[in-house]
Amino acid sequence: MSDTDTTPEVIATAGLARPAEIRIDPWGLCHLRAESLDDLFFLQGFNAARDRLWQIDLWRKRGLGLLAADFGPGYLAQDRASRAFLYRGDMAAEWTSYAPDARAIVEAFTRGVNAYVALTRREPERLPEEFRLFGTEPAFWAPEDVVRIRSHGLTRNALSEVLRAQVAPRCGDATDLLRKNLEPRIAPGNPGDLDLSAIPLAVLDLFKLGTAGVLFTPERLAATLGEAEAWTSVTDLGEVVRDASWEGSNNWAVAGSRTATGRPILAGDPHRAHAVPSLRYLVHLSAPGFDAIGAGEPAVPGICMGHNGEAAFAITIFGADQEDVYVYETKPGDPDRYLYQGEWEPMRIVEETVAVKGAPDQALRLRFTRHGPVLHADGTRAFALRSVWFEPGSAAYLASLSTMRATTLPDYRAAARRWGAPSLNHVYADAGGTIAWFPAGYTPNRPNWDGLLPVPGDGRFEWAGFHDLDAMPRLENPPEGFVASANEANLPADWPHAERPVGYEWLEASRARRIRAALSEAGGHDVTDSTALQTDVVSMPARRLRPLVERLPAEGPAGPARALLLAWDERLTVGSGAGLLSELWWTRHLKPALFARLIDDPALRALMQPGDVEGILQALETPDSRLGDDPRAGRDQLLAETLAAAFADAATRFGADPAHWRWGALHHGFFAHAASAAADAVLREALDVGPLEKPGSASTVMHAAYRGGDFRVTNGASVRFVVDVGDWDRSVCINAPGQSGDPRSPHYRDLAPLWARGEYVPMLYSRAAVDAASVATIRLVPDHP
Repeated sequence: MSDTDTTPEVIATAGLARPAEIRIDPWGLCHLRAESLDDLFFLQGFNAARDRLWQIDLWRKRGLGLLAADFGPGYLAQDRASRAFLYRGDMAAEWTSYAPDARAIVEAFTRGVNAYVALTRREPERLPEEFRLFGTEPAFWAPEDVVRIRSHGLTRNALSEVLRAQVAPRCGDATDLLRKNLEPRIAPGNPGDLDLSAIPLAVLDLFKLGTAGVLFTPERLAATLGEAEAWTSVTDLGEVVRDASWEGSNNWAVAGSRTATGRPILAGDPHRAHAVPSLRYLVHLSAPGFDAIGAGEPAVPGICMGHNGEAAFAITIFGADQEDVYVYETKPGDPDRYLYQGEWEPMRIVEETVAVKGAPDQALRLRFTRHGPVLHADGTRAFALRSVWFEPGSAAYLASLSTMRATTLPDYRAAARRWGAPSLNHVYADAGGTIAWFPAGYTPNRPNWDGLLPVPGDGRFEWAGFHDLDAMPRLENPPEGFVASANEANLPADWPHAERPVGYEWLEASRARRIRAALSEAGGHDVTDSTALQTDVVSMPARRLRPLVERLPAEGPAGPARALLLAWDERLTVGSGAGLLSELWWTRHLKPALFARLIDDPALRALMQPGDVEGILQALETPDSRLGDDPRAGRDQLLAETLAAAFADAATRFGADPAHWRWGALHHGFFAHAASAAADAVLREALDVGPLEKPGSASTVMHAAYRGGDFRVTNGASVRFVVDVGDWDRSVCINAPGQSGDPRSPHYRDLAPLWARGEYVPMLYSRAAVDAASVATIRLVPDHP
């Protein structure tokens, strides 16, 4: 059935107690209606499979380490890595960590997924093109699958610990701040007296592979069993290394005292890696006693952001440090034992059999210390990861089964006590006028170290539980009339970091400063103001660089570039020639030259990328002896030389006349399907979406982080939404590139142009508004034997 048919489609399915329906609006947003919660979450699972079957099936197979069975030996190493990061704890404790009915909800959801999978077995024409391309079929789900997969949880900072161990001993703590700034700035401690320079980068290989996406190429698909170990490097696979510094978001709530209507307004736009299909799914869930609309993970029941007709809620990543890398001394002659509190403690060995397409089943051997999976071993050392991933209650976003049903702030905070991962800034607003902000998520208490470097796993450095929600900061109806977060360091200035450590690695504050400045202006804020702020493209780093550019001589090689930048309003619109110059300068010339000035070793310079905006700006604003005997003169020379080089670069690329330069000609959105490299030209055209000219940068409120090599946008808003609290039908949203994951659907790519231009569609909520707008209806009826 087309998503634009006016004649209702009727599907009989087992597992449903009463009739239910899916109403589809013109923008592909599905409004689900059922007569009980059990039927509603069955319907959500059925609809998730109907719209996103390839995506959620691949999510499950990748997360559980089942890729090799479908795709061959080239995926065996990734299966091993994925299995290392599964939840392997007590399932009873796991289920009781969430809402009291969480297990029943997940069971209903997976029954719904399975009902649609069964339907495709009877009617294979419903299968998306990807299954035909690879000759595979979707699998049936178990409820435990949803909670065991943890590698998408967006916790941090294991990668940074190992990179810091590489950079800081060789280049100094001050230089490492240009890789990742610390707030507040401290000197990372090495309390275990480890030889940090001896910690190999190979420690990260399993971790990166276990958290990477799935890439399909003819070469990898054709790999033999003897070549399986060749497919272990994330770089070689062409994947982007998971870097939590790109995973951010914006959210805010404005009190009625500052809005045009007297009602609060809440806004959210979570930033994720761009993918097709989108990593988020907008859905409306309605049953007696429950009516919520918003976005969530396609493979997880419920929503984690949106509203329920009484309260609205949005989330951003909060910078709690939820990971640690441990280093062990292993027993000579017996590497499966490690020294812990003076005794040789045995590792837990897990042996599993993995099916491999075109080859015999393979045995995998995984090792675990008391802290977590072994990432790497060499000689007499082993390295393991401890993460909140492995704690009961840390299935990503599943705690939203509680928060999405809260209608008052006390109820919402009580529900958030169940929030394990990822650590989030929660922003809240309700129809009674209350607005609030607070962080939630398991935050380890490290009593005797700062968590910034690997530590010995011999028992001296152990977590002492987690910080209680009441011990964390909060704001409720602040006098400013708004609350907001954008992944910045937002702990209070007097926060006792030594006694109550949370984390030191945050995202740079450009977006947060711009948002706070806009919300601090005069009242009368409305939905349009929030959408304009979500799509704001003012570059705060460019504004901070302006005084430094003004210092440069008006004459000379950098003169034309200087004049162009000083005549610019620092807005990174697609048509901005100065914006193109500014970003080309920063990315391809200024940062590399600065790193080259400070670091001799090219391999270490590579570890600095993409660099920390705040750390780099501070190094330029307050230069020190690393830039020469006269630091300011050395800084100005560096700026002038690189700015002139960037101007020449732009002229070579786009012509000598800056009037013809356009940021959008370089900076582009492109949603590459994971399977497109394995498809023929016709199917590839159907799978990929783009290119689309894209405004903004990693530092604008309209977040649009890009690759330095080709300026392709890799991260940004997965969805955007603005809620008019109390007049719900006035709310708006957008997904990208579309709601559907089936290339045959009209809703596969229809939202991408709107998203790129910063436009929105209605987020309809009332039954009357939904019914009036619906363009298709699917009715499910029980199929009782």
